[in-house]
Amino acid sequence: MSLTVERLSGIERTRFFIDGKWVQPRGGVLREQTEAATGDVIGVAALGSESDIDAAVRAARRAFDDGPWGRSSAGDRAGALRRFADALEARAGDTSTLVTRENGMPIQFSQQVNGGLPAVMMRIYADVIEGVTLESAQASMVGSTIVRREPLGVVAAIVPWNFPQALAAFKIAPALAAGNTVVLKPSPETSLDAYVFAEAALEAGIPDGIINVVVGDRDAGAALVAHPLVDKIAFTGSTAAGRQIGAEAGRLIRPVTLELGGKSPGIFLEDGDLGTLLEGLDGASFLNNSQTCTTQSRLLVARSRYDEVLDALADYAKTHFTIGDPLDPSVTLGPMASAAQLERVLGYIEGAKNSRARLIAGGGRPHGLQKGYFVEPTVFADVDNNDRLAREEVFGPVIAVMPFDDEDEAVRVANDTDYGLAAVVWSVDEERALRLARRIRSGTVGLNYYLLDIGAPYGGYKQSGLGRELGGPIGLDGYLQYKSIYASAAQLEN
Repeated sequence: MSLTVERLSGIERTRFFIDGKWVQPRGGVLREQTEAATGDVIGVAALGSESDIDAAVRAARRAFDDGPWGRSSAGDRAGALRRFADALEARAGDTSTLVTRENGMPIQFSQQVNGGLPAVMMRIYADVIEGVTLESAQASMVGSTIVRREPLGVVAAIVPWNFPQALAAFKIAPALAAGNTVVLKPSPETSLDAYVFAEAALEAGIPDGIINVVVGDRDAGAALVAHPLVDKIAFTGSTAAGRQIGAEAGRLIRPVTLELGGKSPGIFLEDGDLGTLLEGLDGASFLNNSQTCTTQSRLLVARSRYDEVLDALADYAKTHFTIGDPLDPSVTLGPMASAAQLERVLGYIEGAKNSRARLIAGGGRPHGLQKGYFVEPTVFADVDNNDRLAREEVFGPVIAVMPFDDEDEAVRVANDTDYGLAAVVWSVDEERALRLARRIRSGTVGLNYYLLDIGAPYGGYKQSGLGRELGGPIGLDGYLQYKSIYASAAQLEN
């Protein structure tokens, strides 16, 4: 919608960060940002047009082609990343609070992933780039070959609203460490917080054009993906959007990393410990109000334990959570990020109510919380794996539970999905759980808990994505390309 800034109060992000400067938008569209817990407007942000995206990409291109960043030493880039980390860390408190207001993430968790994790990522990749060998010589049939790893060029980093700071850092840190330049396109749903990266970059002395930030909608994203001067696309978001981006990247013969959706299974074996399951649900199924792509939203339970587990899950959903203002440290479940996301989640719940599934907890909006975008933690039993609730990503606090008779059936149902991002196996016999984990077609699997390890590669099978992020040097590889220089044998002596 088109708005005038004068009629709005609160935070104003009406300029973009391009080529080291704050610039006026070339388009004229502004967007109101609401607070997830209240629905009230807390700010306004400009949305970038195709010409704004073009200006940002061209600035990044000039900085890469003509600037010193890509040709600087690993040590120089590491030093800049550490200064960048310090500047981000100094803003961590305000950043985490702002993201919580935008998307409803409970504040204590936001302090970790939006406040703290971006600085951690910058320091990790500062260490990584100092520790890797980017050029080496090896003998060839007639002389020697110098094998180099060089930056790709301009990286388009497109990030969603659920973990806006962390997911941006997952891309910015390795991209800059490798010597690339970046155009960051944040989601409109969290339109206010992304400019923290720009402010920190200025304070850290990151050269002009190395980081550019333009908030935009799908049209802006499409313009960025298709821009002829972009060399690499790094995207986190829905599978539907990822499919379109992947198709365009294929047409352009352009490297792409896609971290997409999930419909993650949990397998609770007959020897599973119920207390362990309940302790682990916060991280496995309800992290960030279940607005997490790894959410364990299908729970497969051994038939001999089925009724017991259902009773425990129903009680857990009804009594475990403190629902309310996510800025309150005592709150453990906040709202959905937007009115649109609230309607999406409620739509899935209503659809499941009209299926053969049995509602055993939740199923609507919490009593007394009519303002904001709140949903009760909801559990459906007897869900068929062909039901919509079992096939599609809800992105809200809704769990589908179904029984199984043996391990083979559990693995078959777990793998009977278009996705493959995460899974959890619950068993007191970890060797047995490990055997099952090896059979599950998923990029990550937890044994009796689920917690992302930023030191290990992260990504999905099937329609959950392409490529891997994190994992130190593994995450760096996606932002480098190889070059072989055929040289004389004398190079081996140097």
